Amino acid sequence: MIKVNHLRKTFGEGDKKLIVLDDFNAHFESGQITSIIGGSGSGKSTVLKHLIGVYKPDSGDIIIDGDPLVNSNRETLVRIRKKFGIMFQSGALFNSLTVEDNVALPLREHTELNENTIKIMVKMKLEMVGLRGAEHLKPAQLSGGMIKRIALARAIALDPKIVFYDEPSAGLDPISIGVIDKLIVDLSKKMRITSVVVTHEIPSAMRISDKIIMLYKGKIIAAGSPEEIRNSEDPRIQQFINGSPDGPIPFSKSQKDYGEELKEMRFS
Repeated sequence: MIKVNHLRKTFGEGDKKLIVLDDFNAHFESGQITSIIGGSGSGKSTVLKHLIGVYKPDSGDIIIDGDPLVNSNRETLVRIRKKFGIMFQSGALFNSLTVEDNVALPLREHTELNENTIKIMVKMKLEMVGLRGAEHLKPAQLSGGMIKRIALARAIALDPKIVFYDEPSAGLDPISIGVIDKLIVDLSKKMRITSVVVTHEIPSAMRISDKIIMLYKGKIIAAGSPEEIRNSEDPRIQQFINGSPDGPIPFSKSQKDYGEELKEMRFS
């Protein structure tokens, strides 16, 4: 469904130019759940922003369902974006709108359906996330877990082929995380959605993923099934998935450490 070839992204200029993504290559298979993990600053969010067309790479190609994303014209970009939905980390609901209007927004913007049909579709999507009957509530009346589920209902409003999840479990209690995990898996199976999940939640990634990609300093250091990641002998991977403060990934850095890291990341 998604092919990413030799993606490279830098920020800054001259001596301060930093390599944020370095030769990122990945395939996201149709109907599967792929989680991207890694520490803060590893490049996860940068990958996501490239996949949704917010960032343009310095080099490399992105093919989404057969359409080239990089350097695409406006018509192609609009067609590609109609193929996917996004569940933002904060939910990104409009506070002034009801739940019904938030979920209906993509349908009103991108279809010519009449209001009765839109309302029926909204009820269906809310039913899928277990929140039918919440149509007339405002975001301020919702819990954190409910906001995430409404955001997911909006992300699937147009029956997309792909859904991108940006830290879907952030800020939730363990039960709410379990609910979101189950929804991601169920929707992937029932709607044959290709899911790309950026997450710090290792237990969640291990539960839901068909494939896990781990980034470190802008490079893929591991890609495989949860079992393969769990059994990796790479000390960086073991430190990260076990949450150990001691290991090759430093918890704190001295001025010298920052200097050495900058040298590694600079353009040669």
